[in-house]
Amino acid sequence: MRPIRTFTVVPSLPASLSRLRDLAYNLWWSWDHEAVDLFRRLDEDLWESTGHDVVKMLGSISQERLEAAAADQGFLAHMNRVLSRLDHYLKAGDTWHEMISRMAQGGTGCQFPHCVAYFSMEFGISECLPNYSGGLGMLSGDHLKSASDLGLPLVGVGLLYQEGYFRQYLNLDGWQNERYPHNDFYNMPITLARGKNGNPITISVVYPGRLVKAQIWRVQVGRVPLFLLDTNLPENSREDQDVTDRLYGGGTDVRIRQEILLGIGGMQALRALGLTPVVCHMNEGHAAFLGLERIRLLRHEHGLSFDEAREVAAAGHVFTTHTPVPAGIDRFPPDLVHAYFEHDYEQLGLTRREFLGLGRVNPADEGEAFCMAVLALRLSSAANGVSKLHGQVSRKMWAGMWPGVPADDVPITSVTNGVHLQSWVSRDLASLYDRYLGPGWRENPADPRIWAEVQDIPAEELWRTHERRRERLVAFARSRLRQQLIQRGASQQEIAAAAEVLHPEALTIGFARRFATYKRASLLFRDCERLARMVSSRERPVQFLFAGKAHPDDHPGKELVRELVHHIQEPRFRPYMVFLEDYDIIVARYLISGCDVWLNTPLRPREASGTSGMKAAANGVLNCSTLDGWWCEAYDLSTEVGWAIGRGEEYDDSRYQDEVEAGALYNLLEKEIVPLFYERGPDNLPRRWISRMKASISQIAPFFNTHRMVSEYATELYFPAAQRATRLAENGFARAKALAAWKDRVRAAWSDVRVLDITAPDGEELPVGRDLKVKVKVHLGRLTAEDVCVELYQGRVNEHMEIADPEAIRMEFTGEATGGVFEFAGAIPCRSSGYHGFAVRVVPSHPDLANPFELGLIAWS
Repeated sequence: MRPIRTFTVVPSLPASLSRLRDLAYNLWWSWDHEAVDLFRRLDEDLWESTGHDVVKMLGSISQERLEAAAADQGFLAHMNRVLSRLDHYLKAGDTWHEMISRMAQGGTGCQFPHCVAYFSMEFGISECLPNYSGGLGMLSGDHLKSASDLGLPLVGVGLLYQEGYFRQYLNLDGWQNERYPHNDFYNMPITLARGKNGNPITISVVYPGRLVKAQIWRVQVGRVPLFLLDTNLPENSREDQDVTDRLYGGGTDVRIRQEILLGIGGMQALRALGLTPVVCHMNEGHAAFLGLERIRLLRHEHGLSFDEAREVAAAGHVFTTHTPVPAGIDRFPPDLVHAYFEHDYEQLGLTRREFLGLGRVNPADEGEAFCMAVLALRLSSAANGVSKLHGQVSRKMWAGMWPGVPADDVPITSVTNGVHLQSWVSRDLASLYDRYLGPGWRENPADPRIWAEVQDIPAEELWRTHERRRERLVAFARSRLRQQLIQRGASQQEIAAAAEVLHPEALTIGFARRFATYKRASLLFRDCERLARMVSSRERPVQFLFAGKAHPDDHPGKELVRELVHHIQEPRFRPYMVFLEDYDIIVARYLISGCDVWLNTPLRPREASGTSGMKAAANGVLNCSTLDGWWCEAYDLSTEVGWAIGRGEEYDDSRYQDEVEAGALYNLLEKEIVPLFYERGPDNLPRRWISRMKASISQIAPFFNTHRMVSEYATELYFPAAQRATRLAENGFARAKALAAWKDRVRAAWSDVRVLDITAPDGEELPVGRDLKVKVKVHLGRLTAEDVCVELYQGRVNEHMEIADPEAIRMEFTGEATGGVFEFAGAIPCRSSGYHGFAVRVVPSHPDLANPFELGLIAWS
């Protein structure tokens, strides 16, 4: 039976506790340990049973307990301290962004965006808001938290899922099953965005033959608002209500509808809220349709052509790609895209072929699928990978979009991921940091001088703190395992044995991540006899905890979970290994703070970055990983921060690579990790291990954090994009119009461009310190010298007769010959001895280009 009226019941708080509701609805509390302690103090049992959902908790707590808290002077003092800090945080004018804004006004000439809109398919902010699946969502949530801490004018945009991502449980055979509990939005820290009339604000997107409505929910993340769209409205059909049912659920048809809602609906939502972002950041290609919506609006409101509007829109777009695995990138059949966008062709001023070409590496290939990453790259002025290695992989992966451009010059940079340290450092260790590092580790975690003081923490205190975390992890794992076995219908003997698994003093190694095959969760079991001897050693025992989910449609990933569980259930492994079901933020916090070693075994170079190891390192846990993703950069800082499995080799035969790296892992464990952990002095402290813990914290924490990451996005990508977008829009979009016309002219004339003649010594020996003088003649046809940049592309010649580590040196225009031939001259400095070579290239040049390879045009000698 459907209700004829609806109403919302809110907690009935005594007057003195009324501001607890303000605190509950700002997720700042989730990364403030004293705020968390306040809610735990209010009712510890409810805190746990509600899954740390403080809004639900306040609505469920007995009136008697509330009245008792209102009369408790100690509780009120605690509450007022927390609220005072929140008020100061929200009003503070001394943020990083305020500081650099004042510097800009002092004459640096920098301009900063009024608003950056950060679009992501998922956001992992707190366990009480299950709107995430894994690493991408955790990164998005940490991005918002650091943007808030830094005072960056940023808003988040995403979707709100009625069922979120699935909850995992295993059957007796170890096969992963999924359940989808409904989220009760009215008992979560979210509120409906309402207009001046008090009614919920809604937007509409066009699907084939119909309009679909969505309402907007607001989540407050410190200073940063996050807006989430929800189609579960009675005005929509059942099919369209289900669009926001599940994160990454359904087939391609559901996915394209979700991504239209995120990109196009997200832009409409910002307009409905009165927000006009200067910069839009697409966190993965899911949101790429926002580029089309911005172009449509510019055409509709300002009468621009598609090319002109594209220049303005793309100037303010930043795109971050997160996967080097092609299967992880959304691609849609052309006919499906046509069905959803046929009505947009005329509004955009494009033909069907031109529209579909925006999402193809080769726009002329009518059989190629429509790729969201390609669309994002074509409609953005800046793009980046999420680690240095991933940036290199991405440049090679997408090089086909810039034919003739060397992979090193493909315009995709990198910003290495980080984590929000306050959210992930355990309560115990945070207290230790507060005592010895002061408030600086929270306020300015990217300052290496603060983390250098980790060396001043007494070894005894650091170790005892870590031991407490390991003891809590073991207790949590035993309790969780018991619950899992009861739910599976295990025997009483198995359930009773759960109380004796693991040992609170044994070397504890954690492995927790998404169960994709390339992450190789079963690599550890390549030699079970060798592994069994290791874990069962009486003098130096080793134990392992595993956690992670496979995507519901990833059957090889599910088989990997099953294989792992079967190994763990063997009598020789059962006392020393546990698989913790339903990996989430709560499980992650116990693991990353209680393990001694964090194990990661991806097949290089398929891990874009990874962030769980960064969280572990901030808690003094040592990493052991193949040299992939972020670990390449961390291990380069110092070999004392952990261990590398192999040397970063990439074999053609993955099975051979598995064999080699499994052997390397066993050797590391047997010869280095286990002996070092159990090496104790007279005081029973593993002092060399503790020394590595300190090295890991002091080296990794100041760089691999989201304060550094977000400030890097701001200074390297957001602010330049804002400047360029503003510049192109000035004076009635005069520069955008001129740039679009210039590009048309250059494209039409580029076939005439060729290098005719090169004058330079051939085979001559030059001493270090001299310059090699080069002159060239270039045929430009209908173009002028101002339209191009002629470069010497030079460097050392390697064994494959290729220029290695090249450097591009701009040549100077020296004069025009006849018939459209121009002369240029340059010099190559001879800085080091050896075999060197050069080539000459010509690329388009214009002061308003985002980069010289933007047009994908290049002419080589």
